[in-house]
Amino acid sequence: MNLPSKVFVNVKIYLKMPRRRRILATLPSLAIIIITTFFLFNIYVKSQSKFTSQTAATPHDSHQPKIQFSLLIGILTRADAYDRRHFLRLIYGIQSSAIAKIDVKFVFCNLTKPEQKLLISLEILRYNDIIILNCSENMNSGKTYTYFSSLPGILPHRYDYVMKADDDVYLRLEPLALSLSVKPRSDLYYGFVIPCPSMNPFVHYMSGMGFVLSWDLVEWIRESEIAAKDISGPEDRLVGKWLDMGNKARNRYSNKPAMYDYPGTNGRCSHELIPDTIAVHRLKRWDQWQNVLNYFNVTRQLKQSKLYTI
Repeated sequence: MNLPSKVFVNVKIYLKMPRRRRILATLPSLAIIIITTFFLFNIYVKSQSKFTSQTAATPHDSHQPKIQFSLLIGILTRADAYDRRHFLRLIYGIQSSAIAKIDVKFVFCNLTKPEQKLLISLEILRYNDIIILNCSENMNSGKTYTYFSSLPGILPHRYDYVMKADDDVYLRLEPLALSLSVKPRSDLYYGFVIPCPSMNPFVHYMSGMGFVLSWDLVEWIRESEIAAKDISGPEDRLVGKWLDMGNKARNRYSNKPAMYDYPGTNGRCSHELIPDTIAVHRLKRWDQWQNVLNYFNVTRQLKQSKLYTI
């Protein structure tokens, strides 16, 4: 077949036609092109509309809560308190918050025994949740100052808030996060104000059971001569004193009655367990922990299994 010759002949015939006939001859082909283009465009528009509709309905975009802030909880404890540490890992390992990134770390001073160096090295390898400060283990001789003042220099990133907590307090992370979510992100001092009957967070200081500072105050403690020259004494009282002397923490919040001491352990700082609890302090015995955890039904998500009967 000599296709090029035929094409050449057809073209010559086409060109010899009158102009009107040439236009009429091309109309069928033009109509086919227009119809095909319209058909393909219609398919494209429908597919895009369907994709947009499906994307808009995706729960991830419209319904998933977004992380609003970050919080570091440093639990001040002792290197030898292995059992308490492992227990608290269970307590906080089953909790989470939809609105906050919360990291829980265990904080103590320099290790002094060979067995500590071995066992705690294993803990770090397994959990990576330990901070070892450059200090001698103590309660009221500068450990809290060393904790706050060291963080800006040793952490890989900053947090919006930093909390100091005791190892005998039970913190409920989601209520804590919800409470902090509506608070300022700077110049903040938050906790349980002492003395116990007081509701005024601007008088005295926050209890050492667990108090929160915004990151700018942590940085201020690191740089402050006021704090550096006054580190011996009740650590929670000292923090309040530093902030008062430095004219800091204009945003102060005492979260009573959601934070309190275990019933019957500390006079007017104690009251019965309540559903809106954020922190329960002075849990010294296992039966106290058991009562608290049962009250909040912390194992309610446990599913039935053939592997165990509980």
